[in-house]
Amino acid sequence: MNVWEGGKIRLRAVIPEDWEKFHENDRDSEGARSSDSVHFPRSAERARRWAEQEASEGPRGDNIRFAIETLDGELVGSINSHSCDRRNGTFKYGLAVFRPHWRKGYGSEAVHLLLTYFFNELRYEKVTVHIYAFNDSSVLLHERLGFKQEGKLRSMIYTNGRHYDEYIYGLLRSEFVGESGRRTV
Repeated sequence: MNVWEGGKIRLRAVIPEDWEKFHENDRDSEGARSSDSVHFPRSAERARRWAEQEASEGPRGDNIRFAIETLDGELVGSINSHSCDRRNGTFKYGLAVFRPHWRKGYGSEAVHLLLTYFFNELRYEKVTVHIYAFNDSSVLLHERLGFKQEGKLRSMIYTNGRHYDEYIYGLLRSEFVGESGRRTV
């Protein structure tokens, strides 16, 4: 059994060859808006350098970016941990699944693999995720995974000509695993 592999996908390090898929995904403005923001166009060379840097850099403490690939080896997105605070046992993450692979269960499985590792191997106690109010799919995904809305930051995100709220969702280790250490939700 591999802790980085589920029934549909695996998490792996970003490799330099991933640059083309990430570069192709850069052209999806709506997808970019949902997971971060619409950025200036990136050249193919800059996308290559980014992938090379990600591949050579590796984790920064517990902060890391993973490529999400199907068990057949197709790159379908990425997930990254950030704001990892070992002293307090808290962390955050970001998730981006490329549009052609939406609603196939890849995102929820990637989150499950990441949370299993952080809760069961690294002893983190809580995860927090920030979701833009217009991203209904992400809200539904996280509520299905057992996350609770803990707050709302009003008018935090400006995109597509207007301001939107940003929701804060949290999940405790105890809400994720039972006494057996297996996922309960």
